Amino acid sequence: MENKVKEFRRRFSWSQEKLAGILGVSRQTVISIEGGKYKPSLLLAFKISWAFDVKIEDIFIPNEEERNGSNEK
Repeated sequence: MENKVKEFRRRFSWSQEKLAGILGVSRQTVISIEGGKYKPSLLLAFKISWAFDVKIEDIFIPNEEERNGSNEK
């Protein structure tokens, strides 16, 4: 799954630390999400979208396999 967390964070001129504080997670979690190494829980994904006041699908973009129902790589 791709995401635009870094893009939105920069658009808001927020540091990773500021976003982490807003979300109630560690800075390392934000780093991992931005780098695509960690898929957030559904609740955390919603919190991210609420922080930026956009729809969840504006930030998180499933890849072709995920859209077709396969999570195997």
